Parts: sequence; structure tokens; C-alpha cells
Amino acid sequence: MSIQSNRIEAILKGIPDEPGIYKFSDQTGVIIYIGKARSLKKRVGSYFTNSLQLSGKTRVLVSNIWEISFTVTLTESDALLLENNLIKQYQPRYNILLKDDKTFPWICIKNERFPRIFATRDYQTDGAEYFGPYTSVKLMRSLLDLIRKLFTYRTCSFNLSEKTIQSGKFKVCLEYHLGNCKGPCQGYQTEDEYTQVIGQVRMILKGNLNALNSSLKEMMKSYSDNYEFEKAQLVKEKLEILERHQARSAIVNPSCSNVDIFSIAHDSVSGYANYIKVVDGCIVQTHSVELKKKLEETQEEPLSYAIVEIRERLKSPSPEVIVPFLPEFSLPNAVFTVPQKGDKKNYLTCRSETPDFSWPKWKSAGVSLIRNATPGE
Repeated sequence: MSIQSNRIEAILKGIPDEPGIYKFSDQTGVIIYIGKARSLKKRVGSYFTNSLQLSGKTRVLVSNIWEISFTVTLTESDALLLENNLIKQYQPRYNILLKDDKTFPWICIKNERFPRIFATRDYQTDGAEYFGPYTSVKLMRSLLDLIRKLFTYRTCSFNLSEKTIQSGKFKVCLEYHLGNCKGPCQGYQTEDEYTQVIGQVRMILKGNLNALNSSLKEMMKSYSDNYEFEKAQLVKEKLEILERHQARSAIVNPSCSNVDIFSIAHDSVSGYANYIKVVDGCIVQTHSVELKKKLEETQEEPLSYAIVEIRERLKSPSPEVIVPFLPEFSLPNAVFTVPQKGDKKNYLTCRSETPDFSWPKWKSAGVSLIRNATPGE
């Protein structure tokens, strides 16, 4: 028996029958593979007890293993998240490689008096609200343009504390004279009025266009009932802008309130994981990533990796995840759905052999109404 075999046999005896992650290192100490397991003992042992059933690439991996380390986790879901983070950190030679290192922009509502609204790629834990990230810069700019057309808010970086406003330190700028700001810097707009605007902006950024539509209609009726017809007319104009924006959005099933949809296309070398986010029946986000395979991975492995990575990166809280087949793990606060028919089944056909979403394939899959731009542009 070789020195390597003796080392491995001794290590295998100490591996527990619990969920967790395992790391294979070569003789130089470099981590060459990281995996997860429901049972560490059974999974790690399978590499060495069924060697004749392993593929050629996996046998090469096993021949280079010199050291095995492991970390026990409470659940298999915890193991999956830990595996995902460690693969990104170490980028082992034999693991699936996610060929996508882009940073995405966010829309920030600053945590301050009379909050500013702006785009940024610098996500910070500063108490501000961040919406996104947006895989499509065009979509983000379209939303900011819609918000600017609907609402007036400040773009300056002044410290608008109650004391500085009362001191008359600031003067209104060109944005005020153009009608893009109501001049909170000189006390022309109250904090309550401004807070109401920010609340409506949040509805748009959360994708709650129907809720905003209802809110504006109630506001218009209130103004009309109080004979404030000029204010009612301004709200009506906002409603028309919002409705035009909704008409240009790709619509699927209006009853589909908040779901993530994942599908995968692959060959022997690469896989493409496609992601769609639907809120209130509208496709609000799409993304595709290429997954470079290193071993003979099944469909489940690349898709599982993509689901965890994309949801973590895009910070998706969707409670339902539509997939073509059930992964071998669960997600906290979310359930997997494998649809057999209907609209949800059609969503899974919204994919292509290359990492983009071409409109003809979306249309043939059942996406209806008018579109403004190719989803994912």
C-alpha cells in the first residue's frame, strides 16, 4: 500500500457521518477540490471505495489528493452556502468555475434627512437602503428616469438638518427653478411631504407598481373630492406615466407575485444558468452566467451552484423558486417548485443555448404584450 493510500485510509476513519463540506488538497498544500455532503463519511469515502466507477477526470482528481479536511455544519443548506463561499475564495482546480465576475449597480436611498436617491456600485452597510443589484444598467436607468418623471426630490449633497435650514445657510438651485426639486433646503417642502414621496419611490423600486397605482388613484380622488383640481390633474399625469411604463414591461402571469426562475442548458464542457425574476407579473430582472465544468458534473450540480450564487449576489428574497428539477438541498425561507404544466412550466422554456435572452424565444414561450427592450439588456 502506498504512502498516499495509508494517509487517506487513516483520515477516512475520522470523518463523521454528518453534513458539511470537505476539502481535498494536493501534496503542496493547494486546495484542488471543495465539495458538500449530506453525510461527509459516505460522500468522501465514495471517492476511494468505488474508484472503478469514477470518470477519468475524477480519477485524476483522486490521484492528486494528499490531504483531506472537513467542516461539519448543522444542515445541508449551511454546507451549500459554505461550499459556495469557499469555492469563490480558493477557486480550486477541479471545481465548477463561474465565469462571471461583474459588479452590478444598485439604487440607493440614503439614510438621512430628506434622503437622496442615486445609482451606485459601492454597496455599504451604512444604514442606507439599497435596491437591486441591477444586472441591466439600461433597466436601472429606465427606473431612475421613471422616478424622476413621477416625483421631485433633491440631488444636492447638503446637510439638511433642521438647524441648517432654519439658519438660511442654503439657497435654492437651478433644479428648483426647473421644477425638479421643491426646495427643502429653504423649508419650501416639509419633511412629511418628502417622506411620502420616498415611500412611493420605494414601491417602484420593490416592483410594487400595482400598489403605487392604487395609492395614486386614492390620492387623485382625495384631491378631487376636496376640489383641489390642479393637484388632482398632476396626480392623473403621474398615473398616465406609470401606466405607459407598465405597458412597455414584459408581462407574464399577473398572479405571479414574487418568484425566481432558474433553468440550465449545458454540454460536456460548459453550462449556462439562466435566471428570471418576476414581480407582480412583470419580468423585472434577468441574468445568465456561464459555468465552466471541470469534472463530469450532473445537471443538478451546476444548477445548485448557480441558484445559491445568483440569489446571494442579487440578494433575492423571493419565497418561491421555479426549477426544472428538484435540487438536493433546501433554501431557508423559500420553496422549490417543479411545474408540470401552465405558465410556470412555460417560464422554464425561456432560455437559450447562449447566455442571453433573445425576444423571439421569450415570445414563443408565452411572454405576452409589448416590450420596451430585450430582457436582460
